[in-house]
Amino acid sequence: MSVDENVALMRRWFKEVWNEGRVQTIYDLLDENFTGIGQDQPGVVIQGPAGFVGLFDRLRGAFPDIKITVEDVFGVDDKVTVRWSGVMTHTGNQVGIPPTNKTVRVTGITIARFAKYKIVEGWDNWDLLTLVQQLSTPAAGTVRAAQSLATSQGPRSLA
Repeated sequence: MSVDENVALMRRWFKEVWNEGRVQTIYDLLDENFTGIGQDQPGVVIQGPAGFVGLFDRLRGAFPDIKITVEDVFGVDDKVTVRWSGVMTHTGNQVGIPPTNKTVRVTGITIARFAKYKIVEGWDNWDLLTLVQQLSTPAAGTVRAAQSLATSQGPRSLA
């Protein structure tokens, strides 16, 4: 696969999975042995497309209008790096925080490794603290919300 093909697949990932909510694209683009680190809660490793769908369902359930903008993207060899930003409205309880109806903005960086037109590994670093701060009331509310997000239960599985 060429770097350009890998970059195109990453653009497709963000467009179809996050902006359009297409679950099938998760199965189309993630290798059956996919391993993801940093997409979910600290210490959670996501295995396979079905594992990723659990995270997808929680995030899209809490923020059904997620819109991700790819700010920068580049690739080298079999890896692609994306700097992204997202805007979403918190209308669901799937992350353990009652809906606030607040519109929040987050940023992140995703690195993916490809083989045979599939993402085989993914590493994410996104600004969970800023997300929690935007959903919370000052001081104690921020601490409670951070604890809730860090310990929210649900299907275990994100690039």
